[in-house]
Amino acid sequence: MKRSKTSKSWMQEHVNDTFVQRAKADGLRSRAAYKLLEIDDKDHLLRPGMAVADLGAAPGSWCQVAARRVGPGGRVFALDLLPVDPLEGVEFLQGDFSDDEVLANFERQLGGRKLDLVLSDIAPNMSGIPSADQARSIYLAELVLEFAREHLAPGGKMLIKVFQGAGFNEYRNQMASVFASVAVRKPKASRDRSPEVYLLGDKRRP
Repeated sequence: MKRSKTSKSWMQEHVNDTFVQRAKADGLRSRAAYKLLEIDDKDHLLRPGMAVADLGAAPGSWCQVAARRVGPGGRVFALDLLPVDPLEGVEFLQGDFSDDEVLANFERQLGGRKLDLVLSDIAPNMSGIPSADQARSIYLAELVLEFAREHLAPGGKMLIKVFQGAGFNEYRNQMASVFASVAVRKPKASRDRSPEVYLLGDKRRP
């Protein structure tokens, strides 16, 4: 199939992207790692010995960052519909996060442990229909928030990607009912034209 001008343009931009080149040089699986690194450097989310869940983890770049920063005394639990190649210090389960049975299996993997941090760079498979894609994205974000409500220790944090659009403000208000504060982050590695931002929930309410 002949590539469209749009796909050619995207590929050219991707290949020349500074963060893509840095990721290759630094041995990171995707440019998304720099989004988490920048936010963590600012907000100090990751500390040695922490227990962390990464929901929507493929290809694993956030897991790489988390595993390095929590160290050998920490635990990183990861889940995604797509496979993730093994990473030292990361316990991965493949499955659909919206499937109750998969979620139950993931919860069993936690072994009753309360988490210090929930991370999610999750996004739905895009249909190209903006309203449907936005609704699906908010639905997944709501599932992540419910997971955090159930499994974060009091005082824990959550960082999640959310697309600005219908349902964004309502979702932010939902987060505010769970966390003492909610902040918006737009790291440099997030392209300016992208509607994505990251919401940081700090200090899960008891």
